[in-house]
Amino acid sequence: MATDTLKSTTGASGASGLRRLLLDNGALTALIVLVIAMSALSGDFLTTDNLLNVGVQAAVTAILAFGVTFVIVSAGIDLSVGSVAALSATVLAWSATSQGVPVFLAVLLAVATGIASGLVNGFLISYGKLPPFIATLAMLSVARGLSLVISQGSPIAFPDSVSHLGDTLGGWLPVPVLVMVGMGLITAFVLGRTYIGRSMYAIGGNEEAARLSGLRVKKQKLAIYALSGLFAAAAGIVLASRLSSAQPQAAQGYELDAIAAVVIGGASLAGGTGKASGTLIGALILAVLRNGLNLLSVSAFWQQVVIGVVIALAVLLDTVRRKAGATPVTASGTGNKGKQAATYLLAAVVAAAIVGATSFLHSGSSDAGKSQKIGLSLSTLNNPFFVSIRAGAQAEAKKLGVDLTVTDAQNDASQQANQLENFTSSGLGTIIVNPVDSDAVTPAAKSVNKADIPLVAVDRAVNNATTAALVASDNTTGGKLAAKSLAEKLGGKGKIVILQGQAGTSASRERGAGFAEGLKSYPGIEVVAKQPADWDRTKGLDVMTNLLQANPGVSGVFAENDEMALGAIKALGSKAGKSVQVIGFDGTDDGLKAVKAGTLYASVAQQPSELGRIAVQNAVKAAEGEKVAKSVMVPVKVVTKENVAGFTG
Repeated sequence: MATDTLKSTTGASGASGLRRLLLDNGALTALIVLVIAMSALSGDFLTTDNLLNVGVQAAVTAILAFGVTFVIVSAGIDLSVGSVAALSATVLAWSATSQGVPVFLAVLLAVATGIASGLVNGFLISYGKLPPFIATLAMLSVARGLSLVISQGSPIAFPDSVSHLGDTLGGWLPVPVLVMVGMGLITAFVLGRTYIGRSMYAIGGNEEAARLSGLRVKKQKLAIYALSGLFAAAAGIVLASRLSSAQPQAAQGYELDAIAAVVIGGASLAGGTGKASGTLIGALILAVLRNGLNLLSVSAFWQQVVIGVVIALAVLLDTVRRKAGATPVTASGTGNKGKQAATYLLAAVVAAAIVGATSFLHSGSSDAGKSQKIGLSLSTLNNPFFVSIRAGAQAEAKKLGVDLTVTDAQNDASQQANQLENFTSSGLGTIIVNPVDSDAVTPAAKSVNKADIPLVAVDRAVNNATTAALVASDNTTGGKLAAKSLAEKLGGKGKIVILQGQAGTSASRERGAGFAEGLKSYPGIEVVAKQPADWDRTKGLDVMTNLLQANPGVSGVFAENDEMALGAIKALGSKAGKSVQVIGFDGTDDGLKAVKAGTLYASVAQQPSELGRIAVQNAVKAAEGEKVAKSVMVPVKVVTKENVAGFTG
């Protein structure tokens, strides 16, 4: 345990002994309390399938965190591990598919990419004298950029032989969990039984003293950051295997989860303390929190608040523990192995007893008389379009007396896979999914199919899996309509720029492809620039401002959603709707207001609330065994100032 890397230097008995036990095993105590609480609050938590889900969902974070443990123990920090994970997976998929490299060599190349990234970090820190925060922040940007360059912003299918890392053994034991355990054992061995491991503690405890003692600190740091890169590569391969594709935008923000897991597990950011078992417990705490809060239908926004509070409490506990007179010891420990084993055994027995008791709270419950339960996983709720889908779905669910649980994947395909797995283990009547990416959602969708739960897709299709219905607007057709409308408004000639959505998302690809196809009929229209603004209004403003500097003669703008279009309007100022025509996509409330005001020429409206309403209708029918149409297309409509008054949305 990382939390028992601190050993009391003073004797204690009775109440003070119990206090010492709790302080020195704070992360383990927190995990036990969480498991007991979630078991009491949700009857779906304590099932074999769901507990395996927790293990799978902790795997990628834990593997990343094991690598970060080396860095933090040595008083460093690594902000690049999420981007390095994405780059390594992209290199593997690209080399094995596009370049025809044998899979075995492609895996070695991916691992080498991770190690090389770590070595660059280590060199910049040791020999370039850059602070670890700055060096790894730079690598975060470089690795993410290279991932996008190699993939051209699109997911790359993962080799089947490697994708088995995301499967199960014997139909029940997830391979990611086995990989996590294996990497944890390697971490424990390195920290506790090797020269480099002891060097990490020495450097973290006092770098100058370590140098004066004869340690080659610079070379040791190279090795430490190389290990972090190696573990990041392993995490990236496992993550891509779960999604059956390398996503260039995968693992965004995972570096913060990894650092949080290490800190929650009891390591100190000041260096000198930390342990593999503590890091594993920290990762499990995060996974249990997210899983349990999903099952309890807690908003994704509040989930972030809760996790932030947990991190703050973990650091506070570390402070309290130090003030209580604890002193750090290395991972190898000295003479307290038996005490640790007894602590773990006692914790397991207590947890099992209490959890067994709480299960009686749910054992007599019956589903009779309960309303039908439906889960809805949205790609993001940080966009008015998807907020409107949720509003339409919730209104229809209320009307039909359906219990609807809504989750937010935050544009993270891995997080959406976790949510679908949680829904599956909850025994819902139907699951509705708005995919982050149509291909990346496939493995999780197949698990839903395997559980015989009807799956309804909304707004975007699910590829290579069975769906009871697809409720969507045609993004490609919408793109063609946008091209036709903008070209005709410009009289068939002019220079235009395109603001793209988040790289790699299916909606951006489809809308962009439709727009490009539509422009073929208007050879007088020239696309002078196109840049991603990630569906975001602020980024739309910044990107458009920059594009105007290089292309002052622009007469038209196509933004792949209304949010980016509204940002472009801000950048254009008085030119919007006059010398420069802007067309958006989605038909959001703010977009339609801009159409009425004349600053936005048009929006390709998808009627998002209607999408949500019809999706719930079809989900209820599918759950009741009624026949539903395989495809329900909600018409898109180009809304301009002339017809906006009659548009109902």
